Amino acid sequence: ETMPKIVVVQGANMNWLVKRQPEHYVSTSAAELDAMIRRHAQAKGYEVDIFYTNTEGAAIDRIYQAVEAGVDALVMNPAGFTFNGYALADTVRSTRIPYVEVHVSNLYARYPKEMTSIPGPTAQCVIMGLGVQGYILGLEAALHLISQKAG
Repeated sequence: ETMPKIVVVQGANMNWLVKRQPEHYVSTSAAELDAMIRRHAQAKGYEVDIFYTNTEGAAIDRIYQAVEAGVDALVMNPAGFTFNGYALADTVRSTRIPYVEVHVSNLYARYPKEMTSIPGPTAQCVIMGLGVQGYILGLEAALHLISQKAG
């Protein structure tokens, strides 16, 4: 039996995790978050690929590449693509890959009037407001979706 494979896509501005708006984000750097994700993958027995991009097209290309390579699930923080990522949403919809959306902060609290995640409706699950711990829960959700699909 092969190990499940999950791709984690980090959208616009996530590479600056500690440096920008610390009131909304945690004191965890991108490198620390990556290490946390890799430790979880090792402990739970799955392969993980983490990809950061500030351009929507690169995120789309990476998702298609992952699906063609047989990745089992997508965990993505669309970040800066949340409010206008129509092409990104179409990609997830067309690939039909199990998708868990993660946001570090509670977007409903930050944007109470205009909160609409464009990629959100393509997700089986959305986790927000739990800081970087949301990634661990998102990965657990992805593993659950993979096991449901396999079962």
